[in-house]
Amino acid sequence: MEPREAMENDKTGEIAQAQFRKVMGSFPTGITVITAESRGEIRGMTANAFMSGSLHPPLCIVSVAKRARMHVHLVEAGHFGVSILGQGQEHHSAHFSGRPVAGFTPAFMRLGQTPVLRDASATIAADTVARHDCGDHSIFVGHVVHLQAHGRVPLVVHDGRYASLKYLQEAPPEPVADFW
Repeated sequence: MEPREAMENDKTGEIAQAQFRKVMGSFPTGITVITAESRGEIRGMTANAFMSGSLHPPLCIVSVAKRARMHVHLVEAGHFGVSILGQGQEHHSAHFSGRPVAGFTPAFMRLGQTPVLRDASATIAADTVARHDCGDHSIFVGHVVHLQAHGRVPLVVHDGRYASLKYLQEAPPEPVADFW
């Protein structure tokens, strides 16, 4: 299979940001909204740099640009929420990525002390236990203190576009193997 377009280093040997974004966008991922309450206000941002970190203790990880307005709120709050968006919630993704949707007002609920989106596919509340420098981003490690799954099909992004999920097999029988 021939590559659609060659992605090479520029003349200085550096990877061009546009090329990096293009290649990284080839990896399909779910979309989340990261939330925190700081300065008496609930703040949120769309993010797909989210992953599980550890099963024992239960940890999750988000990566946030240092220049993002959300960064300071995550530092100040000391805890954060993760709302995993479901299909049909593209307006949430757009709204929290800085493109407000006319007439849309997000509905929040609390998991413990942490605000999360009310109708998300799944929600997590985590206490920040570490923050690590990662170039122009910070990696926030959260100890999961509350979580809920609502069974909605997740919203996926691939190559800069929203996509849907098609299951290729039936759900595995319980229990799932304990190697994760």
